[in-house]
Amino acid sequence: MLLQGCVPVTQQAGVEGGGGASYAEVPLRFEDYVYSPNIQSVQCYVQSGHPEEVLNPPVISLSQDQPIVLEFDQVNAQQQRFVAKLIYCDADWKESRLTQSQYMPDLNEFYITDISPSYNTKVPYFHYRFRVPPVKLSGNYLLVVADQNGRNVLSRRILIYEQSVTVGATPNLTTGGNARFTNQQVDFNIFYPQYQLVNPAQEVKVVLRQNFRWDNAKQNIKPLYVRETERRLEYNFFELQHTFLGLNEYRFFDNRTRRALGANVAAANREVVPEEIRLIPEKSRAKDPFSQQIDINGRRVFGSRDFNNPLSSDYNWVTFQLAAPQPAPGNVYIFGELTGWKLNDAFKMQYDATSQSYVGRVYLKQGYYNYSYAVQQGATAPDETYFEGSFSNTENMYDILVYYRPPGTRTDLLIGYQVVPFNPRR
Repeated sequence: MLLQGCVPVTQQAGVEGGGGASYAEVPLRFEDYVYSPNIQSVQCYVQSGHPEEVLNPPVISLSQDQPIVLEFDQVNAQQQRFVAKLIYCDADWKESRLTQSQYMPDLNEFYITDISPSYNTKVPYFHYRFRVPPVKLSGNYLLVVADQNGRNVLSRRILIYEQSVTVGATPNLTTGGNARFTNQQVDFNIFYPQYQLVNPAQEVKVVLRQNFRWDNAKQNIKPLYVRETERRLEYNFFELQHTFLGLNEYRFFDNRTRRALGANVAAANREVVPEEIRLIPEKSRAKDPFSQQIDINGRRVFGSRDFNNPLSSDYNWVTFQLAAPQPAPGNVYIFGELTGWKLNDAFKMQYDATSQSYVGRVYLKQGYYNYSYAVQQGATAPDETYFEGSFSNTENMYDILVYYRPPGTRTDLLIGYQVVPFNPRR
């Protein structure tokens, strides 16, 4: 086993974090977030035994037959003793007033003991793996990992649901104007024949997500009709605010091998540490016709095809280049799960007037990556359409979360969950 000494690397300040302040100064955020610059390549998924299980969102039923697993790397640092805990939250991701004994069967402090050093990599790291313990209640949980000094290093949202109600959903074309060519709509009904809902118009909260993202989720959706005699809540939408831009199939690159140039990789410098990867220069797709291709909806999968060992995936500097005859009307970012679905300063691109292109250089683990280019315009949400366009033909995955707070309780139970494919390709 080859474990090299520390390699001096100017890392990004947490792939999903921001800013340059010491991570000890950052308060806990009730979202997916990385606080420490040494923590990289976080994955949180349901262990299913499937080769692509890392693409499963961290959502499981209350029976918890399949566990949620957390994995992450600690780069260029000595092995540490990390501690994990769970915080029960309400539907709005604020800490619940419940005591830990009300939602945890045992103590709520777990040492992460599954630790492995990287194997035959130029950039050394320790890989940590943690199996999330069972809980008592359905709902929202924030998984928090802290170091041996009590400083938070990462947090992850996970969902535990019970199927007390049934969700029936239908993907539909958006009505009216040009939106039917660019947007996607999901209509649905919630059936509760055996479950008592008191004042469902107010006490039932519904969240609709696209590709399991939180940044553009539709929150606290109210039913159009309450069909009490049929014990059914009806959600049919006639306004664009309840639809999603279909966006485009994601761009991708593959650098899982060092023996050749992977898909969309233009060049590689193997002599430096970390190795340097340059992607094929790209252009805007905003005015191009829709082109169907299989993607993984903005996600990423780590791996090395040169060794039959996941611990052999190395870290590289990856350079992106995007042609732009003139600057965009705002800052331009590389965007996707690789950025935590945030406009992250580490992924901000710089405009080069000489080459008339945006250039970005980021620190990534070997793998297969989906991504897009997004523009920041004021305080609005990231604009992924400026360089990517938007099409109702795009394949996306939606999921519906149904919360309910029973009378006299302090818990928002997750009483229903449904995944809805839109334009499925496989």
